Amino acid sequence: MKQFLITAAGVFAGLLIFMIGVPFVLIGMAVSATAPAPIPTHTILELDLRAPLTDQAPQNPLWGLGRNSTSVMSIITTLRRAEKDDRVQGVLVRLPEGGIEPGMADEIRLAFSHFRAAGKPIYAHSQGIYPSGFVTATYMLGASADQFWMQPGASLQVTGIASEDLFFKRLFDKYGVSPQYEQRYEYKNAVNGYLYSDYTPAHKESALSWMGSIYQSNLGAAAADRKSDPTALRAKLEAGPYVAEDALKLKLIDKVGQVREAEQALLDQAGDGAQAVDFDDYADSHRERARPTGDTIAVIEAEGPILTGEDHGSNPFTGGASIYSDNLSEAILRAAKASSVKAIVLRLNSPGGSDTASEQILDAIRVAKAKKKPVVVSMSTYGASGGYWISSEASGIVAQPTTLTGSIGVYGGKFAVGPALARFGVDVREAGVGGEYAGAFGMGQPFTAGQRAAFAGWMDRIYGNFITRVAAGRKLPEARVREIAKGRVWTGAQAKDIGLVDKIGGFYQAVDLAKEMAGLQGDIPLRRMTPSEGAFEAIQKALGVSATSARTLAAAAWVFGDPRAQGVLDRLGEARLREQGHAAVLAPMPIR
Repeated sequence: MKQFLITAAGVFAGLLIFMIGVPFVLIGMAVSATAPAPIPTHTILELDLRAPLTDQAPQNPLWGLGRNSTSVMSIITTLRRAEKDDRVQGVLVRLPEGGIEPGMADEIRLAFSHFRAAGKPIYAHSQGIYPSGFVTATYMLGASADQFWMQPGASLQVTGIASEDLFFKRLFDKYGVSPQYEQRYEYKNAVNGYLYSDYTPAHKESALSWMGSIYQSNLGAAAADRKSDPTALRAKLEAGPYVAEDALKLKLIDKVGQVREAEQALLDQAGDGAQAVDFDDYADSHRERARPTGDTIAVIEAEGPILTGEDHGSNPFTGGASIYSDNLSEAILRAAKASSVKAIVLRLNSPGGSDTASEQILDAIRVAKAKKKPVVVSMSTYGASGGYWISSEASGIVAQPTTLTGSIGVYGGKFAVGPALARFGVDVREAGVGGEYAGAFGMGQPFTAGQRAAFAGWMDRIYGNFITRVAAGRKLPEARVREIAKGRVWTGAQAKDIGLVDKIGGFYQAVDLAKEMAGLQGDIPLRRMTPSEGAFEAIQKALGVSATSARTLAAAAWVFGDPRAQGVLDRLGEARLREQGHAAVLAPMPIR
């Protein structure tokens, strides 16, 4: 009876969620399926970077229904379309008040530069830049515009880059918590906060190195765009903070005015009758087209921590991202098998994750290369640790100057909390059979000497495997890889100098490299082959029912007289046919 009641309650909860949630989903699908408003013949686009920014659009169709998610990839591909569109006369950019991840900012700056080279202006407007995160990257984006505006009285606080780390050792010592971790090696500092009460020399060296490289890169790019001396620009910024009026006098910005004034100035430049259009609305006005015939370059996107298995989804109404080894390796293998695909560009933004998951994905890359299909990795803000493991044997690696990459190393361990719990009357006891190592990761006590030695040996083997793959993929002596590894994080600019990266640039530079490696000539379209799921599969994850049941229940809504459902189902049926017969194209214009 108890199990029956639990099952009945689960069924009732699922039906309740379905009856409440699905109508909203279907309405959202209907909205997204309606024809977008026409774009005026004289248009300026308004791009708002103040919202949280991801590198890639969420793969979940239920997240942001009817809208283009604010992602770097959607921004740069939409700008490529816009620069060819005679209706688009310029772009107004709203800058965030805090920092932007440096690799993302570099990618957007390249897109701005390409757009301006087409003879179309970009105005940037800021309501203030405050010391939070990588503010030099935000200033760099403002400096890359034709005109950099700030609101009257707004604050410009771009005096450098700083970060803080928490160290828990004294707290753990006080309460009897024993962190039991192995690191390979001294620069692999992700767990240093558990082991020490201050920076180790290696930790401090690494942090100051990559921060200094990013700082120099951001200020160098800003100085180049503003046609000023880098040393002079740095001195001015570091002497801040400033209000907008003082920043204008120092020629750190171009104009002081409200955002409406910046918008009107750009509209006036665009010509009579010009209108402002939201960037996402313009992006939504371009429907995906059918898969082209002839040669293509596959684009596969991957963002987030690297995990084993496949994406079963926890909440399809959120936009979180992870890289699942089954899904990503399957996408690479599918591209490798497609006869029309002549090269693959893997867009990667990952700080790392499981070594076994990374190895599975790397194996798929090996298969693609064996089929004579070059695989070029395009790194965004991160391509580190497991992200570099994935990339190590690619045909080519392209990174931004501020990409955080390398981190060739490994760490692992546990917390022994038995003594701490004993102070509160909680005793941890262990029973087990088998070898001594069977209980190695129990939380009650620290490793025994034998367990610690076995664990350390296992970590050594993982680290050795990592070194071997990097040496083979980068064609470097193992001794050299061991010298530059040790868990150290490098920026893309630094990694290029030591042989871990082939080229400095962004996504379209990676496309050019893939095209060159594949021996392709002329205009080659991109074919997006990122792992994704359909809307009904997403509903399945939300409600715990099969995708077939989701379709059946949605159809039942129509049978029971909901006129909205019929139109939605018709549109979904058409979309399903398109999905089965065609693959999406990332951009409807040739990539040059």
